[in-house]
Amino acid sequence: MVPQNDPSLLFTNAGMVQFKNVFLGLETRSYKRAATAQKCIRAGGKHNDLDQVGFTARHHTFFEMLGNFSFGDYFKEEAINFAWHFLTKELRLSTDRLLVTIFHTDKEAESIWRKVAPGVLIIPISTTDNFWSMGDVGPCGPCSEIFYDLGDDVAGGMPGTPDEGGDRYMEIWNIVFMQFDQQKNGEKVPLRKQSIDTGMGLERIASVMQGKKDNYLIDLFENIIDRIKTISSTNYENTYPSYKVIADHIRSVSFLIADGVVPSNEGRGYVLRRILRRAMRHGSLIRIEKPFLFELSDVLVDAMKDAYPELEKCKAVIASTILREEENFLETLGRGLKILQADTKEIPSGGILGGEKAFKLYDTYGFPLDLTQDILKSENISVDVAGFEKALQEQQSRSKWAGSGETKEEEIWHVLREKLKPTEFCGYEKVEDRSNIVAIVQNSAEVSSLSAGKAFLVTESTPFYAECGGQCGDTGLLETSAGIFRVTNTLKFRDAIVAHEGELISGGLKVRDDVRLKIDCAKRQKIMANHTATHLLQAALRSILGEHVVQRGSSLNDSRLRLDFSHGSAVSADDLLKIEDMVNEWVLQNLDVTRSTMPKNEAISAGAMALFGEKYGDFVRTVRVGNGESFELCGGTHVSSTGKIGVFKILSETSIGSGIRRIEAITGRKVLEYLGEIEKSLDQLAGKLKCAKSEVASKFDDVLLKLKQKNQEISAYKQRSAMEKMRTTIKNDMAVHSLVISDFGADELRPLNDAIRSKNPSGIVIILNQSDEKVSLLVSVEKDLQNKYNAGQILKIGLEPLNGSGGGSSALAQGGGTGKSLISEALERMHDAI
Repeated sequence: MVPQNDPSLLFTNAGMVQFKNVFLGLETRSYKRAATAQKCIRAGGKHNDLDQVGFTARHHTFFEMLGNFSFGDYFKEEAINFAWHFLTKELRLSTDRLLVTIFHTDKEAESIWRKVAPGVLIIPISTTDNFWSMGDVGPCGPCSEIFYDLGDDVAGGMPGTPDEGGDRYMEIWNIVFMQFDQQKNGEKVPLRKQSIDTGMGLERIASVMQGKKDNYLIDLFENIIDRIKTISSTNYENTYPSYKVIADHIRSVSFLIADGVVPSNEGRGYVLRRILRRAMRHGSLIRIEKPFLFELSDVLVDAMKDAYPELEKCKAVIASTILREEENFLETLGRGLKILQADTKEIPSGGILGGEKAFKLYDTYGFPLDLTQDILKSENISVDVAGFEKALQEQQSRSKWAGSGETKEEEIWHVLREKLKPTEFCGYEKVEDRSNIVAIVQNSAEVSSLSAGKAFLVTESTPFYAECGGQCGDTGLLETSAGIFRVTNTLKFRDAIVAHEGELISGGLKVRDDVRLKIDCAKRQKIMANHTATHLLQAALRSILGEHVVQRGSSLNDSRLRLDFSHGSAVSADDLLKIEDMVNEWVLQNLDVTRSTMPKNEAISAGAMALFGEKYGDFVRTVRVGNGESFELCGGTHVSSTGKIGVFKILSETSIGSGIRRIEAITGRKVLEYLGEIEKSLDQLAGKLKCAKSEVASKFDDVLLKLKQKNQEISAYKQRSAMEKMRTTIKNDMAVHSLVISDFGADELRPLNDAIRSKNPSGIVIILNQSDEKVSLLVSVEKDLQNKYNAGQILKIGLEPLNGSGGGSSALAQGGGTGKSLISEALERMHDAI
């Protein structure tokens, strides 16, 4: 569901997405027609059905789209015939229940329909609903949609009529006639290859076939909804929309996680998190106050694993990822709902919640905007979306996100893919070879020769490994009788063309030149060692931490390796040591590393691990270490035995997202260099502490203890000096202790408050601390006064002139702002309020 080579899309949202370049003429396939069942997500971007789910009978964020396609082969007559035949002959739907729409000027389609389906009602539509386009320019054409009449007991009017709407007439099939190429000036030029794109939602046609008037009553949802009923104590009929939301969303999140998407605060991961949190919110509406979605994921997997085996393979990862998200969000959901309730208490029905308040719920409590809108829908309160977007943009400008890093391949590589055969890779067996130059690309254009500068060279065959699967591309030299080209990276385009990126360092080169290709062997050896070590690392992680560990990404070059993997918490120091020891034990055993090619199903059945979310062909390359200590599908380059890794050392283990950990490590000579640096640092430290290297730790403990004692003495002195400046006034027979100080850390204010309270247990304490232009505040109220005075409310009044923020309880509150010249005004306002 994550589109390949199309950064314009968050998710695959239709069956035609994988054929987009075919329709644009940038790519050809070995076939001219196809039929597909495509898993789709519509929960972000142009096609977003998230808000509709739960409130209609047929909207979904996840659905399966059936489609048949023609790429310059059959056209209108055959497409209409196929559709009508399938619906009326194969599925045996009553023709009395079917009606069709056409674009109002498409007389050809109307004529074909009258011939194929005499007597069927044909409705001309003049809107863009019946004219499809890929964008402002490019392939486009009229559509013909087939509708099914659910019966007069369902409300709704026919499409194209004044009373259009409702659920009675359900679109079950859309046929797009890709007939024109739209120009920038608006002119529509007939396409040289007219094509067909169709779509039919599986859930919709299933509801028709099963006699259901609501998609959520079909067999695909039955077990999921039954499980929700057992978890919730609410009346199913009265809370049906929430059941639909949860049943739909568990499908979306499970499939997204299985396709490698990780919950995060940006891009695809944020959409996943939004869907999860919306489902959790609807869980709370039906009185489920505990994590429960992770349980439903098992039901979903069991229902759909036969059609989608990746669900079964990722079952543990799906459940653990969902559980972790549920636990994290449930901690803040209750607090966020209280804040929202307070913010809307005075807003009447039909009113608007301020954008800044909605943004605070998003920023502090993790409420996506649509979740806040969803909650307020029942109160008939809307949200100031423009104000929310403004606050969001201001935050983003303070911390800009550079984007996903995905780039669309330039058109030149599509052109070359049509002209050239796939590059033959001989780098598993050779580090040097001879071939001939078949293309030169400079400044995004194909040229016949190269006399200077940077460029890409394409050869008929190459021993250079192209950057793929986390492994960096090879470097080296390309030499002809007339010139030398230094290769700085090797890339693969269109999954077929290997391009040597680099710079001409002498002479010149021409297409068809005979060329000698020499990779940097020393660098390749280090890369291979790091790649094999990455496989051993994953095997050790699964052995020590459990089989829920799955690779979620990797990156390796000649200097180091990095592995991202699924795991719910930080890996302990003891476990990291065990993992490192296990890898080094396999290295010392000098285990054989064998590579072979076999059918994918055979490899998976034999126990080979596949990369999470990756797509493979029918035949795959496998890498086995020893007797199966590690066995993975992998097309990268590897050492012939583990002894060639030398030694393995973990440098760091960190979190990179919800439930995703990252380990960085080094091998071979890099480990020796690293240990040498540590030894050097240890020598210097021992010299400064005037002790032996073996005594450094204990000596350092002594230094830290003395430092702690000195800090405590300094802190006590600062507190005594500060308290001498305290001013106590009596307000309403109650003591108010005020203190204005300088250069205290925010973490020092509470201990200072405790010190004041130890000598002045009654009354209210107000502390203002200035450090440069920043001002920090603390307010505390004794227990007996909290029914009348609230520390949080007093703090809020003091923060107003400082344009600050903060919070707390009725007993103690803390915050900060800017403007040391306004401290007196802030203190005066708090005194006046008291």
